[in-house]
Amino acid sequence: MKKSSFIVLALFLVTGLSAQTKALFNGENLEGWTVYGTEKWYVEDGLLVCESGPDEQYGYFATNEHYKNFVLELEFKQEADGNSGVFIRSTVDGTKVSGWQVEVAPPGHATGGVYESYGRNWLIKPDPEKDKALRMGEWNKMKIRMDGDTITSWLNGTQMITLTDEIIGAGEGSVALQIHDGGGIKVKWRNIQLTELE
Repeated sequence: MKKSSFIVLALFLVTGLSAQTKALFNGENLEGWTVYGTEKWYVEDGLLVCESGPDEQYGYFATNEHYKNFVLELEFKQEADGNSGVFIRSTVDGTKVSGWQVEVAPPGHATGGVYESYGRNWLIKPDPEKDKALRMGEWNKMKIRMDGDTITSWLNGTQMITLTDEIIGAGEGSVALQIHDGGGIKVKWRNIQLTELE
């Protein structure tokens, strides 16, 4: 009797956890997101692709829903330049973003660090030694935990940064992906999943 009760409890807990996790990208179209700017965002072979357009300006791809406290997991593959980013608690007006970016960039450019656009700029960069966790031209797994005032990022299992900041704690907004200006950039994304925290 005790064993069967334990199994039922375990199934309940697993079901409860998985129910909180949802895919933000369906692998078929851009449903649930809004494109900001003239850069290219499209689906190819089940992958989300961002690519520089003719204007070679900043571009953003933001969820229509807002998320406050969560664990976000996704995979990215940098082709060409690969300068991009993952914004949290962000809003976009045209191509001007308010919020905080977890950097996605080529080697030597602080992937996993946190940058505040149109504000305080770099808030924290990973230790340079941690840059070896990045696999340029291959699939990389990024994890971002946003809980109250504290943000933590991981890259391929390596914890890159932890930052506690009251201004970030007060932020509200979407999850957004960025393509940097300058042209020649192409990044692929897949398995974008979010688990909301209570």
